[in-house]
Amino acid sequence: MSAVVAQCHYSFGLQRGVANNLFYFDEQTVIFPSGNNCVRYNIDQKWQRFIPGLERSQGMYALAISSNRRYLAVSERGERATITVYDLQHEQSRKRKVLNGGDIHVQEFVSMAFSTDSKYFIGQSGAPDYTLFYWMWEKQKVMAMVKTTVATNPVNQVSLNPYDNTQICVSGNGVLKLFRYAEGVLKQSTFHKQETHNFLSHAWMSEERVIAGTEAGRLMVFESGDLRWDMSVTTKTAMSQDPDSNNLPIYHEIKCYQISFITAYSKGFACSAGPGTVYLFERTDDKDNYRKTREIRIPPDQCSHEPSHAEQQQIVSLVISPSEETVVTSTDRGQLYSITLSSAEMSKGEQVQFEFLSHSFHSGPITGLSVCIRKPIIATCSLDQSVRIWNVETNTLELYKEFQEEAFSIALHPFGLFVMVGFSDKLRLMNLLIDDVRTFKEFTVRACRECAFSHGGHLFAAVNGNIIHIYSTTTFENVLNLKGHNGKVRSIAWSGDDSRLVSCGMEGAVYEWNTLTSKRESESVLKSCSYTSVTISPDAKTIFAVGTDCTLKEIQACQILREVPAEDVAYTTIAMSRSGRTLFTGTSIGTIRAIKYPLSTQKDWIEYQAHSSPVTKMVITFDDQYLLTVSEDGCLLIWKIIDKEGRGLKRDKEITYAEEILITKSDLEEKNQVMLELKTRVEELKMENEYQLRLKDMNYNEKTKELSTTFVRQMESLKTNIQILKTERDNMEVANQETMFEVMEKHSKELQDMESANSQKLMLEYEKYQELQFKSQQMQQDYEKQLQQMDENKTAALEELTLYYEGKMQEKLLVLEQCQEESRIQAREFEESRKQMEEDGDREIQDIRVRYERWLRDERETNMRMKRDTGIMKKKFSSLQKDIDNSNVEMERMKLEQQKLQAIVKSLEKDILALKKAIQERDETIQDKEKRIYDLKKKNQELEKFKFVLDYKIKELKKQIEPRENDIKEMKEQIHEVKQDEFNIRRKKKSVPTFALMEEELDTFHKKNTQGELDIAELKLKLTTTDKEMHKGLQKVRDVEALVRRFKTDLHNCVGFIQEPKRLKESIRDLYDRYTQQSDVVRHVDPNVQREYARQRDHLERNVASLKRKLAQDSVVHHADNVKIMQENVTLISEVNDLRRQLHLARSQVYDYKSLMGKKGLKQTNTLKALLSPRANPSNMVVRLNEEDEGDRIIQLQRLEIQRLREEIQVLMKIHPYRPPSTAKLPSLQTNT
Repeated sequence: MSAVVAQCHYSFGLQRGVANNLFYFDEQTVIFPSGNNCVRYNIDQKWQRFIPGLERSQGMYALAISSNRRYLAVSERGERATITVYDLQHEQSRKRKVLNGGDIHVQEFVSMAFSTDSKYFIGQSGAPDYTLFYWMWEKQKVMAMVKTTVATNPVNQVSLNPYDNTQICVSGNGVLKLFRYAEGVLKQSTFHKQETHNFLSHAWMSEERVIAGTEAGRLMVFESGDLRWDMSVTTKTAMSQDPDSNNLPIYHEIKCYQISFITAYSKGFACSAGPGTVYLFERTDDKDNYRKTREIRIPPDQCSHEPSHAEQQQIVSLVISPSEETVVTSTDRGQLYSITLSSAEMSKGEQVQFEFLSHSFHSGPITGLSVCIRKPIIATCSLDQSVRIWNVETNTLELYKEFQEEAFSIALHPFGLFVMVGFSDKLRLMNLLIDDVRTFKEFTVRACRECAFSHGGHLFAAVNGNIIHIYSTTTFENVLNLKGHNGKVRSIAWSGDDSRLVSCGMEGAVYEWNTLTSKRESESVLKSCSYTSVTISPDAKTIFAVGTDCTLKEIQACQILREVPAEDVAYTTIAMSRSGRTLFTGTSIGTIRAIKYPLSTQKDWIEYQAHSSPVTKMVITFDDQYLLTVSEDGCLLIWKIIDKEGRGLKRDKEITYAEEILITKSDLEEKNQVMLELKTRVEELKMENEYQLRLKDMNYNEKTKELSTTFVRQMESLKTNIQILKTERDNMEVANQETMFEVMEKHSKELQDMESANSQKLMLEYEKYQELQFKSQQMQQDYEKQLQQMDENKTAALEELTLYYEGKMQEKLLVLEQCQEESRIQAREFEESRKQMEEDGDREIQDIRVRYERWLRDERETNMRMKRDTGIMKKKFSSLQKDIDNSNVEMERMKLEQQKLQAIVKSLEKDILALKKAIQERDETIQDKEKRIYDLKKKNQELEKFKFVLDYKIKELKKQIEPRENDIKEMKEQIHEVKQDEFNIRRKKKSVPTFALMEEELDTFHKKNTQGELDIAELKLKLTTTDKEMHKGLQKVRDVEALVRRFKTDLHNCVGFIQEPKRLKESIRDLYDRYTQQSDVVRHVDPNVQREYARQRDHLERNVASLKRKLAQDSVVHHADNVKIMQENVTLISEVNDLRRQLHLARSQVYDYKSLMGKKGLKQTNTLKALLSPRANPSNMVVRLNEEDEGDRIIQLQRLEIQRLREEIQVLMKIHPYRPPSTAKLPSLQTNT
């Protein structure tokens, strides 16, 4: 039986947090990280190839590709940061070289780049050193290194000049530097300091020109270190219209967006411009500036409950295909989008939007995974609040929907038509429709972390804390409740025949339940281990469990048969194939292990690089063809299960997948209606097209007739022209033949003349040749004679020279013998001097030996002292090293605290925004109150004006009354009593209307004042209630935030005991006792008590409802009584006022009678005229006096009302002393004095 292996088949997801995480390999293939792999994805054929990461890697940090697209560099984190270079032209993308920091300890490389010729490579390390390395990477040789910045100004990107391999650009927070490699050193070029800008990205536009983007949304072009062009990328919108400029819109700047990525291409460059936006810039005619030509946006997601959230994604990478036809981008939420530039150019004036490159991926940790039997689909759920349905055969996303709550678990029904999802508030059973995921049943299970359908589909299990509920799929009744776990249940698994259920919990217990009797059939408790996942063998006899103790346990009959250690790596999940031949486990570092069964105590597994975060779920399909894994990194990996020969596993029986889908009746009717409408529309279009075709045929027939007639005319004219040309051609042929004949005759004559002349020339040349040949023979004979003479002279001279040099040689031999004799004498003298020098040297050596032995003794003593000092220094060094390690741990702890504080600050900023919004609303209400106060002040001002006018009239009337009173006294003496009575009657008739008018105005003023007081009292009540509600809400928010902060702090302290299970258990129990209220604990009460409670509750609710109805009726009657009493009060007040007026009139008449009865005079006629005139009417005087009194009284009342309003304003100011000023100020009141 051959071993089983897993081969990575397909991946759904993009690894976030990787710099430069997207590249084009060729026109149809892109490269991006997914999990702990680099994926080569063919856009047209939809296949994927994988480049796995290094073992024990902590994840990728940055990518880089060479200019010729042959080499890929991957930066990975680990004990030491490494850079791996892969050869992409090799079929398996084999590893070429591994680069590191050498003697310098580098934690991570944040940015990398190849040179244009792919010979050199640069890498920028991260904090705290920020060292730039310059490699000749094929020889793994570091050419140079330099520190680019300090820890407070991090570097974001480095790049090599594509036109010069020795020039490097470095950009970051307050950093924009150019370095040049020369003489083995990286030297910084002259460049202006840019400490105020945070440069997020840059790109080379030419040999001397660099364009950089800042966090504040500015594009800056530098040439040779000088700023040449600067532009702010802002978004504008028309907010209002200017009436003085022909209704032109006035634009206001909304926000400056950060430019996180820039890429250059032949026409210009493309850059990100804020959330979900990409701008395309092209060079202008002067080649120095750039203009924006196109804006491309990420479209809203219609499957989300908030479609606008997709538009807020930040662009993190942007690439253009080699042919510059397609733009592909990646976002901070792990999505890939693309657009064809030709389509963007064609849609002028329209909004251009990206499209998904392949599918929409999860943007958060995946918490749930499930498969079914009848369909080749996968269901996943994530903390990004989405549920997605994938097809494992076509490798596509079939359904996708986002909800308003986070999803913690998911389970597919074996038929593939239903899905169970555990949300934070409820457990929902949903239908998988043709284009939607729709809820049709909810269960009150909060934050269900595990749920699973039985293999038959008739039951499903849901975990609620430490209790497992089993429901019927058909009746939705709670069939069983499995109780026994003391800790939270982490995993459940059904047996093949659904008669048993296996569960494991955090308290270290593994239980096997009988699903018919709800009894425990077996148990295994190991308190030192907190189990995370469990599975059961196909024969339901063996249980396999993994937990935090880094071992795989095989359990049978309540006993642990075998424990397989995992080598310091914790297993997080486990799955067994249906054949029972292989176990697959997921680890906390993201790897997958295939373990052969039966288990061996030794290392007998194959490990695969899969994810960059802990594996959360793992499932094998029912036909044993695929292994599915999901992780906290948001990626879904599909593994093909094969044997070592590369063949798929044999299936026990062929599975035929169902093709049925669910659709609601309303959707079906709507689609049928749409189809009918479309059919009618097609028929109408057919008729319309036929009509248009007939019209076009008629037009074309007419045009063809016109064209045929014109062509016939043209043909006739052309025929006549051809006939004329033929006659001309014949004439020209005759003339040409004649001229040809003449030319031939002339040519023959000239040829004969030339032949005769050439024959004469040849004869002359031949004679010259004979003469030259004779001369050459004579010259050859002369040269031979000269050579013979020269040979004879040479032999004679040689003999003379030999005789001369032989004599010379004899002389030299004699001189040589003399020299040899002299050398022997000198050798003897040298031997004697040598012996003497050796003796002197021995004596000196002895002296030196003595001296150096003494020096060596001293040095040994000093060496011993130095060794003692060295031991002391080593101890000091070790203590300092421990201090450094402790300080590093403290720094890490402080960093974590800083991150927590930053999160707290962010939450507080959100609270501040909410409070500011509430304050703004209060400002608006206060502004309304101030407007009301301003209106009252204005009314008061008008009343004061009215008072001033009345005062003036009173003074005028008093001036008129004084002389008239004297006249009246004289006239009253002469008036008769009867005539005076008639006069008084007429005066009374004339004065009643004026006095009644004044009383009506006074009543209206009273009514207005009372209504104003009622409105003010009502507004005060509303204001006090809203203040109380606001304070209560703020107090609740502060209490909840304080509780969350305390819980986070306690949880952080609890995590510190992760290596100590006992203390961890105690701390978790303390957390549970401290933060779990009695209402959170699920209690099971006696059904009789529940029924009695429900009966009493219904009785009390009915009593409350009847009392409410009675209260409403009483309130209506009471309101009617109040209205009636108020009406009666109004009538009584009016009657009292009438009586007062009559009393005033009676008193005035009595006064007049008394004054008239005492005096009589002679001027009776003049007196009557004067009394009959309106100026001298005493009733008018009484009315004027009453009007003056009423005016004073009204003014006094208004002053009291103003005083009361001012006191209320003072009270409000004391309640809200720190109220911000209102946006608009009311004009000041001007009073007339």
